[in-house]
Amino acid sequence: MKFGLRTPSLKKSISARTTGQLKRAVKRAIIPGYGKKGIGLLHPKRAMYNKVYNKTTFSIFDLFK
Repeated sequence: MKFGLRTPSLKKSISARTTGQLKRAVKRAIIPGYGKKGIGLLHPKRAMYNKVYNKTTFSIFDLFK
C-alpha cells in the first residue's frame, strides 16, 4: 500500500480530463450501475483498498488547495 505523495502522471491526467461526456453517457446507458454510488458493494475487496488508498495518499495538486 502506498502512503504519502502520489506520483503525477501527465498521460493519465489528460486522459481523465478528455474522456468525453458522450462516452460517459453511452456507458451509463449500456452498463447498469455505471457512475452510481454504492457499486463498491459488488467488489468489497477493491472498495476497501480504494478507501484506504484515497485516505493515505495525496496528489501534488492537493498541496495548492
